[in-house]
Formats: sequence, C-alpha cells, structure tokens
Amino acid sequence: MDFRQIEAFVNVVKHRSFSKAADATYLTQPTISAHIQTLEKELQMQLIDRSRKEALPTAEGRLFYDYALTMLNTREQAVYSLQNFCLNINGVVEIQASSIPGEYLVPDLMAAFKREYPAVRFYMEQSDSQSAAEHLLARRGELGFIGMKREDGLIYEPLMKDKAVLIAPDNEKFRKKQGKALPLVEFAREPFLLREEGSATRKTFEAKLEERGIPSGALTVVAKMNSMEAIKRAVAGGIGVSIISELAAERQRKDRGYLIFDLADYDSDREFYLVSNRNITMSPTAETFKLFVLDQFGSSSEKK
Repeated sequence: MDFRQIEAFVNVVKHRSFSKAADATYLTQPTISAHIQTLEKELQMQLIDRSRKEALPTAEGRLFYDYALTMLNTREQAVYSLQNFCLNINGVVEIQASSIPGEYLVPDLMAAFKREYPAVRFYMEQSDSQSAAEHLLARRGELGFIGMKREDGLIYEPLMKDKAVLIAPDNEKFRKKQGKALPLVEFAREPFLLREEGSATRKTFEAKLEERGIPSGALTVVAKMNSMEAIKRAVAGGIGVSIISELAAERQRKDRGYLIFDLADYDSDREFYLVSNRNITMSPTAETFKLFVLDQFGSSSEKK
C-alpha cells in the first residue's frame, strides 16, 4: 500500500467518479483505476462499487475512507513540519461553493493566494448553498463558501454581508421608477425568474413574500435557472424580473443591460460564510488558505 493508491481512492470517493478524481489530481483515469485495483488486491476486498452510474464506496470502502483521509492529511502535516513551510507550500485546495460566492468572490481569493503561493492548485465544485454544505459534511472538499448558515455541526465563519436587489429590464416602464426603492407588492405581479430550490437567495425571497401574505405560488414564474449569469442575461433580454444578490448585480457596470433597484420593505442583509468540517484533519495547504481568506476579510471564527 502506498500513498498514491490511498490518494486515488480518497478522490474517487470524494468526487464519486473516476474521471473527476483524475481531473482533481491531474492524472489520467487509467492511472486512477490501476491504483485502486492494486489497493483492493492488497487489502483483498472491493472498496469501490463499479456497478452503478456513480462510483460509490462499498461498506468496506466507507470504513476505510476515514482512515485513508486521516493518513493523507497526517502525512502532509508531517512533511510540512519538516520543511520551510512558507516557501514550499503546494498541493490542491478542494472547495465547495454556492453560486454567488463561487462566481463573484472565490476566484479573486484564489488569484490573490496563488500570487503568494504559486505552486498551489484549486479544485472548486459549485452548487447551491444547501448542496455545498451537504458535500462538506460528506467530506467532498475541505473548505466551503456558502450564503446561509445551517445547524449541521459545520464551522461557519462570517466573511461579508450582502443584500438582495431587484433587477429589471432596461425599458421605459422601469426607467420611470429609477432612483426609487420598490416595495414587494409593486413587482410581485411581474413575470419572474427564480433561482434553484436550494438557493439561499430564493429561500429568503419566498419567506419575505409569505410574511406579506403573498404566497410564492402566486408568482408568474417564467423561468427557473441555477446560473446567475443566465438570469442576468435573460432579464436584460426582457423576459422578466428577478431578485438576486447585490454582489452578483454588479452596480458599477454600465454595460450590464438591466436596471437595479433597492427593495423598500425587504430587510435582506445576509452573510457569506467560510465553512469547514470540524471532524476532519485539514491539510496544511487548505489551513493556510483558510487563514489567508479570514485575514482578507478581518473575520473572526464563529464555531457552531
């Protein structure tokens, strides 16, 4: 048994795919398969169930996974403790991110960190806030950037506040309203574009509607999308209006193609969080990136 085999196994379990594990480790799929086959032969047991669409661990594989992950991270901790850490930091930081921070926050943080540590690589998986948190609980990634806080045992560390805004087509009807903060009832009858079910922005919006006696089912929903850029382009094209993050709305862009309105009766400030799993030993590279991010935002740990 060697660490290349263990690393291959851990990545297949994390990503539920031989091909994605190969991408994450910059190896070929046949190499990943060969490592796992050799490991299974040595242990004399099957670790990965290959009969399904996804590559899932067998019962034996689930038992071995926690030990394998601990071995890899302990090895890396030991290596870095014997080296000049700051000069030699490298490896892959695996990130789970919800749509908005993944699109508009994390890339700049990656670039800034890589300027200090050029050998570091990143692997980021984007989904909605709920899925990103669940992936971290399942140990698919060491760090997350999420737009809501759950009671799930993860560590949530606040980074920055954000609020919701209304974006609308740049047409005569909405130009007359420019400079105003619009109440919910004024645009609730407009054709609407909504985010996916697990979106924190959507959950907050639907809760605000219910508070004002407007059932979410009463909206005229013309499209549901999980891409923020697709929503913005659709609104610019005149399909309807949408509630999105101010960070994603990009107020300073003059060529955005849509209008942005504050909401008069919509107390919607929320946090973006840096999230980690208290039950795993984080790799030194991920730990350094975490400290770097918290330093960028002047954040303090909020463990819950």
